[in-house]
Order: sequence, then structure tokens, then C-alpha cells
Amino acid sequence: MKLATYKDGSRDGQLVVVSRDLARAHFATGIATRLQQVLDDWNFITPQLQQLYDALNRGQVRHAFDFDPRLCAAPLPRAFQVAWATVAGTAQEPDAPAPLRLELAAGDALLGARDIAEFASDGWDIDAEAGLAVLTGDIGAGTPAAQASEGVRLLTLMCRWRLRALDGADAGFSPAPAFGPVAVTPDELQQDWDGARVRAQLQWTWNQRRLARRDAAEALPWPFGQPLARLAHTRMLQAGCIVGCAAQADAPDEAFSLQALRALEAAGAGTPRTGFLRHGDRLRLELLDARGQAPLGAIEQAVAIGRG
Repeated sequence: MKLATYKDGSRDGQLVVVSRDLARAHFATGIATRLQQVLDDWNFITPQLQQLYDALNRGQVRHAFDFDPRLCAAPLPRAFQVAWATVAGTAQEPDAPAPLRLELAAGDALLGARDIAEFASDGWDIDAEAGLAVLTGDIGAGTPAAQASEGVRLLTLMCRWRLRALDGADAGFSPAPAFGPVAVTPDELQQDWDGARVRAQLQWTWNQRRLARRDAAEALPWPFGQPLARLAHTRMLQAGCIVGCAAQADAPDEAFSLQALRALEAAGAGTPRTGFLRHGDRLRLELLDARGQAPLGAIEQAVAIGRG
């Protein structure tokens, strides 16, 4: 099934069930009002939501309405923990997996798919990294990677905003990340989900210029069980944790962040030609299946400098 959170003036929004084609929606009122409730009591609540979802897809739900991603908060607007898995250097052996580094991100005011990304200064070297994220159930301390994947409850798009000029000063300066309009159960991806990896095209564009398009199974360096197991190495993860994974490009002219694009330009020409993000720039992230459909919707965000 597909779930979203509509903004309603509260901090946690209102849970919405969304049809498979992302065309129609219905409030989950009477079953659950917030996504965290669902994650906390997954086995009891999800069968009820599934019934509503099935009826919505059949067109048999009264008071359904057109789904509007512009009204969406992040699927889980506040999370107990948000972690971002990214590559730490290069592997020591040619066939060894990429070394994994986990970074903690802000979890108190997560951005929706159409929210404006506001910054006080473009002197902070504003950038963004594209990837996918999972929302978890409970995962016990010391759970190995193969079993940690069983804790995946929902998948969504994730855009990690970065301030490159401040990266070395204080990790706490990292802005809140943005998420896709819907979070979906893995079965919605059908054959594109193998239990730990997503096999569909992750596409990243900047001002309508395609920066990268790559199979997510190759773009994400690890199956999701690995960063989940790393995070749960010493302590239990409670339901409602979000773990994202940064995509890595492979083609010589593609990149899933401006920092990576600048590195490619510097390697080829000695100096980067591309600057960082400016006021009015727009980013779009989507996952495309074999039919060209976007089962997770899309993140579409504009950058605003010096507002408020």
C-alpha cells in the first residue's frame, strides 16, 4: 500500500492512504491518524489500512479525493532518528564493498516533497544528495544484515541537503532532509524489490538538466540491511527510524550531487565549472520502473535564499 501525510497545521499531520496510481486518496481516520502509530502497531493496524487501500484502488471508497503532493508533509514528519549511509573513501581491495559511513541528520522538522528548501545564504555552498530511504519497525541490537532487512516497513525517496562550506565545522549544521510524497510497502514495487535492494531507475535532475539516471540496485552501494545492521550494532532501533542511502553514479558524465559533479569536472579540466545551488534552482528526484512510471512519486523542490 501507499501512505502519505497531509499537512493540517499540526506537527505530525494527518495520515492518508493513496491509490496505487497516485491519483486518489482517503484519510485513514478511524484506523490511525499518524504514520508513527502505524509503525508502532504494525501487525494490528496495517491489515485495516490494506482493506481501505484495496477498496480505494477499486473505486469503492466514499469521500475519496484527488491526491495532491503539494499538500504533503514528509511521510513521517518527525522521526526518532534519521541516518544517511554514504561512501567513506575507497575500498582497499578491488572487489571489496565500498566502506560505509553513517551520518545522523536532523529528524525534528523533515521536509515534504514540494516544500521550498530555504537557506539564509548561498555562501554556505548549498548542495543536495539523492537517494532512497527505508522506514523501520523494531530492529534488535546486534541484528545481522540479512535479518535487519526484515525490519523494513516502508520505502520512500530521500534528498539530503548539504551545506558544503560548513561540513567540516559542525555536523549539526546539516539541514533537514526532504522525502517523497508517499512511503510504500515493499510489495508495491513487486519484482523491483528483492528483499534488500530496489531494482528500478533512480533519476536526478537539476533545472531540467538530467544529472544522473542509474539502476538503484547499482547506484546504492549496499543492500539496506547493511546500514540498518550498522546502526543497530550496539543498540536496538525502535519503530520509526529512517535510514537513507546516498546514490553513487558510475558514468563519467553523471553525478547524484553537485559536489560529485564538480569533482568530475576538476578531474577532467583541472577546475570545476559548476557552482553550487542558487536561489530559484529546482531539483527533481524520482524512481522509474520498467514502464516509466514513478511508484514513489517525485521530490520536486525549489531553493530559496534569504527568506524569513
